[in-house]
Amino acid sequence: MTQDRKPGLFGRWNAIPLWQKILAGLVLGLIVGLAFGPAAAKLKPIGTAFISGIKMLIVPLVFVSLVSGVTAMRDPAKMGRVGIKTIGLYLVTTAVAITIGLVLGTVLQPGAGVGMEAAKAVAPKAPPSLIDTLVALIPTNPIEAMSTGNVLQVIVFAILLGLAINMSGTAGEKVRDGFDALAQVIYKLTAIVIWFAPFGVFALMAWTAGTYGLDLLLPLGMVIVAVYVGCLIHAFVVYGGAIWAMGLNPLLFFKGVAEAAAVAFTTTSSSGTLPVTMTCTRKNLGVSEGVSGFVLPLGATINMDGTALYQGVCALFVAQVFGVSLSGGDYMMIILTATLASVGTAGVPGAGLIMLSLVLTTVGLPLEGVAIIAGIDRVLDMARTSLNVVGDAMVATLVAKSEGELDRNVYGAGRDVVGELEEV
Repeated sequence: MTQDRKPGLFGRWNAIPLWQKILAGLVLGLIVGLAFGPAAAKLKPIGTAFISGIKMLIVPLVFVSLVSGVTAMRDPAKMGRVGIKTIGLYLVTTAVAITIGLVLGTVLQPGAGVGMEAAKAVAPKAPPSLIDTLVALIPTNPIEAMSTGNVLQVIVFAILLGLAINMSGTAGEKVRDGFDALAQVIYKLTAIVIWFAPFGVFALMAWTAGTYGLDLLLPLGMVIVAVYVGCLIHAFVVYGGAIWAMGLNPLLFFKGVAEAAAVAFTTTSSSGTLPVTMTCTRKNLGVSEGVSGFVLPLGATINMDGTALYQGVCALFVAQVFGVSLSGGDYMMIILTATLASVGTAGVPGAGLIMLSLVLTTVGLPLEGVAIIAGIDRVLDMARTSLNVVGDAMVATLVAKSEGELDRNVYGAGRDVVGELEEV
């Protein structure tokens, strides 16, 4: 008769759901950062190492998953249908997000009481024009695009390569099988990196709280409140409502995507969170590899609901600080500009501030307002990136449901996305 062995420390750690470990890391990091102040910055290298691991995955994951996603949709009509649904949903939710931001900016008046002394001279980077953005989509050297991390060019090349594979008959079948096998290897590598997420989240949160503290946050607290409240409203009302309208349980959806949202909150990078988002949608929400591989890489680069909502709040904040009255036409221009700019500036570092400078210029608001926001941009970026990632997962879930590629047995089952590591 054999005696049952108690799981070791490693086994007990793996038994805890990832979202709980990440949440614990986030809370502990906040406590440590506030308790030790700037000294907590010494923990940042741990977070930096985690971010480096995530960045290591971005280009190969986007490239391989997109090629596999395109080749999985061998019917050109289906691919076109999925593409239209995806882009349409992204643009509509972005327009709704900035509208929510404008409403909250009007109601909460975040700029009231903020003195002009907070403004300093600033020279924001000029956002790229629409024509420049479209021309730059075509990579002159795909290998260079991958080495420099130009995700938009990698996406275009991957889609074109996937289409070419589908059109190449027997030879294409061999290449397709190779990419499918490579995708499985990349997913396994992703699981390995994700295992370290709680430690990276703890270090990054400790650094953020220790560096910025409460002294910087309190004077501009109403801007932070408005953005965070807006993100919650958009997530639970717009995303939750859309999920419910498709006959799915919103609570199970948010539970399934919680891990990706937590990683996005601390990394402030939609592209950097992509490996976690893809794993959550496949393992927790039951989205097929074909749909997730096509929809999510696009969303990580063109879907910026959180950033658009932030534009609405910040535009009203700047207008109130400088005493500028906006007309109904100005409000409509802000909505249109921020929606289109969310695509044009998606692949640019610091996209939030670049988009804000474009929106302010469009309606004639002082660009000095960017300097005021820049001081708390990291804190705002945490909320808006989480919303971006949840929005990506929502669109992938809706598209998969509409295409009959959502496994209802997996949806919301609560599986640990790194449980497969036990098999490594």
